[in-house]
Amino acid sequence: MMFAVAMTFIDQTIVSIAAPDIVSELGLSSTGMQWVVNAYLLSLAAFFALGGRLADLWGPRRVVVAGTLIFVIASVLCGCVPTGDHALTWLIIFRAIQGLGAALLFPAALAVVVAVFPVARRGRALALFFGVTGALTAIGPLLGGWLTAWTWRAIFWVNVPVAIVALILTALAHIPDRRRAETLDVKGALLIVAGMGLSVLGFQQAAAWGWDSVATWACIVGGLAILYVFCRYELRAPGRPLVNLAVFRDRAFTVDALVLFFAMLAFVPVFFFASVYAQVSLSASPNQAALYLLYFFAGFAIASQWGGRILDKRGARPALRIGCALGAVGFALWAGKLTDLSMHDQWPYVALAGAGIGFILAPASTDAVNRAIDASYGEVTGITQTVRNYAASVGLAVFGTLLTHTMTDNVEQTLRERGAAPDTERSVARQVTETVTGNADARVPTGDGPAATAMRDAMSAVRLDFAEANQWVFYGMAVALAVGYFCALRHPGGRAPVADANQPGEGGR
Repeated sequence: MMFAVAMTFIDQTIVSIAAPDIVSELGLSSTGMQWVVNAYLLSLAAFFALGGRLADLWGPRRVVVAGTLIFVIASVLCGCVPTGDHALTWLIIFRAIQGLGAALLFPAALAVVVAVFPVARRGRALALFFGVTGALTAIGPLLGGWLTAWTWRAIFWVNVPVAIVALILTALAHIPDRRRAETLDVKGALLIVAGMGLSVLGFQQAAAWGWDSVATWACIVGGLAILYVFCRYELRAPGRPLVNLAVFRDRAFTVDALVLFFAMLAFVPVFFFASVYAQVSLSASPNQAALYLLYFFAGFAIASQWGGRILDKRGARPALRIGCALGAVGFALWAGKLTDLSMHDQWPYVALAGAGIGFILAPASTDAVNRAIDASYGEVTGITQTVRNYAASVGLAVFGTLLTHTMTDNVEQTLRERGAAPDTERSVARQVTETVTGNADARVPTGDGPAATAMRDAMSAVRLDFAEANQWVFYGMAVALAVGYFCALRHPGGRAPVADANQPGEGGR
């Protein structure tokens, strides 16, 4: 099961390294590329609870196989995207289908792990499952850098051999399939998909529509209102609800979910912004950008081990407090060094930021799962993973909007200082912002248009402008971790009891 879900975690980060090459070949805008990354995360968040419920109704083995097939077929089609006007639509659609496959696969895989381990060994198995699968995101940038040197399309095709091995292992494992004769909460599923999709659309499109746009706030407020209706409906839903919100009565679980939310505002988005920053501002190749992110994972891997030991001995609270504090300080110091345009000077702060996240993810996820009282492990994990992926989608959308606005203002100022015509400053600055992520390494834009000409004349200044814009993004991530720290202070502490899968409410997951 760990092998099966490996490709879903790798896919959260591998696309970030290839982003400049995808933008350059397909002619996408920076906002469009953010949608390519975000479509996967948003679909994963929106359908995760549904995946857990289908594992109940159809049996986890069937859902694992179905999720794997959907994921790998969508991956192949992402790699086959044609150039032209429909490239962006094609990529977004099949990235979203990838997310659907992952949303089916992950909770079903977790249900298998819970079912095959006895109570005494289940806590350790879950900690290993969350720790290793979370750490697999480190492979994404490294694999992406190597594959992109050949062709960026290979970052999608690499899932084919992984899926084949996963399907063979699943068949050899002889996993029992236990199904439940219950109905699916279709109304709840539609509400959560609509609420998450509409709210993230508002955050994402704020870069294009503006924060003063009625459409922006209609989407954000409308989406959040639908999510509120979803919560109200789930609390009073007839029969078995899609999401058992009763677990939020446990304060420790609520704090775990909040800390995960604020940590994930930074964790997945940082790969996109850091990799593009390295390739634009530092003129790094995809392989060099992957090594840049390796500093982050070095800190993450070491801290994850410490965090697991702290969880075993003292509970989740100390690990969450340490992680949020280190993460906030690390991201803030990292942000301050971005404008130095030196990879060598940044690595201690990159590693510190990674360590902060490492202390948080496995302890918070494992503690939340162990807080399952009247709910199953699958349901509780469905909630935490939905929170995690929704937060990643919101973070990418909000920070992407912040980057676009700040970068446009910076470039406009640069053009003004270089004597650009006042009536064209804003439009040219906007074009530069939308195309800058397509100019990785040392490539200089060609063509005789105003945007290309402006970038050739001021390429070094534009790279610094991009670094300064990213500073605001990384300071925002530091603020998110700081808020997470204040949430962690509310954790009651103590070690969570491990529930028995055969108790009422577990339902045989």
